[in-house]
Amino acid sequence: MSDKKCKDDLPHYYKSRMTDIRTLWELYKTDPDASDEELGNFSEYGLAFDYVPAGTFNDQKRGFFRYQLSCGGPQEEFRYFCDEGFNVTRVEFWFLNWFDGAKKILHGNDLALMLEIWNDWRELGVVESEYKKATTE
Repeated sequence: MSDKKCKDDLPHYYKSRMTDIRTLWELYKTDPDASDEELGNFSEYGLAFDYVPAGTFNDQKRGFFRYQLSCGGPQEEFRYFCDEGFNVTRVEFWFLNWFDGAKKILHGNDLALMLEIWNDWRELGVVESEYKKATTE
């Protein structure tokens, strides 16, 4: 059994996912139906976008929006933390595997890219819709 931890694997997975998303987003901006031969198109890249209310997981004090890319072991996701007006205050990339996890807080060009995507989802009404769905059930 390997002693490797998520923090050891996080840099590789983060770089790979950011490269994929950057490629797909540039295609999406020129044509929302455009696709990459290997990656497909942006709209089909992730598994889900949803809101995770505070208290969903043990010791989770704040709610967040989750752009989930894979699940199970390992799992990869971006977490968007916002104020009451859905203005993003922080974006994190999480790499999770059985009973272990590691995160990276986004900065610079990577943060700018994920905020551009967020703003698109917000303009489309996806952010508010997912929040309402999770908090009125």
